[in-house]
Amino acid sequence: MSIRARPAPAVYEFFAGGGLAGLGLHGFRTLFANDMDRAKAASWRANHAGDIHVGDVWTLDAGDLPGRADLAWASSPCQDVSLAGARGGLGARRSGAFWGFWRLIEALETEGRAPPVIVIENVAGLLTSGQGQDFGAICDVLAGAGYRVGALEMDASHWLPQSRPRLFIVAMRGLSGPVASGPVGPFHSARVVAARIRLSERAQAAWVWWSLPAPPRRNLDLAALLEPDTAVDWFTQAQTDVLMALTAPLHRDRLEAARASGERRVAAGFRRVRVERGQKVQRLELRFDGLAGCLRTPSGGSSRQYVIVCEAGVVRARRLTGREAARLMGLPDSYVLPRGEAAALKLMGDAVAVPVVRALSDGLLRPALEGRAVSPASAFPGPT
Repeated sequence: MSIRARPAPAVYEFFAGGGLAGLGLHGFRTLFANDMDRAKAASWRANHAGDIHVGDVWTLDAGDLPGRADLAWASSPCQDVSLAGARGGLGARRSGAFWGFWRLIEALETEGRAPPVIVIENVAGLLTSGQGQDFGAICDVLAGAGYRVGALEMDASHWLPQSRPRLFIVAMRGLSGPVASGPVGPFHSARVVAARIRLSERAQAAWVWWSLPAPPRRNLDLAALLEPDTAVDWFTQAQTDVLMALTAPLHRDRLEAARASGERRVAAGFRRVRVERGQKVQRLELRFDGLAGCLRTPSGGSSRQYVIVCEAGVVRARRLTGREAARLMGLPDSYVLPRGEAAALKLMGDAVAVPVVRALSDGLLRPALEGRAVSPASAFPGPT
């Protein structure tokens, strides 16, 4: 007698962007996806089956969400809680979209369709935004709804050659996931530990230290993901000299040491505004450790990154390409990028790294859902 295969667990994906979280949710099927950015939604459609609802999360109601999901994933906008932003907090216009998402969860609860697992993904700055009140507010409403709550700070650099710490608030109800007796590295950072102490009594009582397997040793560096030298446009010598003139003494010393070695050395470069002697000064900062800096949108604080190559005593410079940025997010070259470098970089700068989501899915989310009846298959696409 054949045994009928159990359907994969189902997910609602909010603030889906180009769908990188969905690609990382190995073994899940998407019942519904949403984003208010039409350009990102176009990228989602180009790389996924089905369709995506385009519009503000505040315009949705429970009737727009088909079936019953096992997981609700929300990569809510980070601009108002990022360390690179103005830190307006969850009360600000864009990051306040979390409350639009939570309004939907409450509506699903009244219909008996609230998902047993919720993941809120955001920048690590959420831990301290509003003196910790924003993080505390999220944990408190989750605890008040009967969820067990924990958080992990996961840096993409464990899997990819990009320094990209992100916060994952994981909430579960009626399930038992892998749990540690206390904070364990590397995902329970000092910032997570400190943020837990500031929580309300209700949130602290609901807190758990979710456990994930230690990541494998990363075997990629930045140089391995770059385009061939002949396939990209390099700055002129004059442009390179102007850029190198922005380096601070410490970074200039690193650059000169790499040049003097005569070997091929690859660095990531990004511009920062620093205060020196009471004045704001734009500086080019370099890292020769095989990692790129955290990718941001072209309008972000560090803007578009540079690739600096020292070889045979010569320094060359160029901008990081959209395809290289996609590789730094863990995407294969088959992923269809939008036309134009700025659009591709914006899409990647706002996204979550695929291998990080995969590690969370394989190590925590799916093990917690094993053995329970998952949602029945539901028609997709949802409403557009």
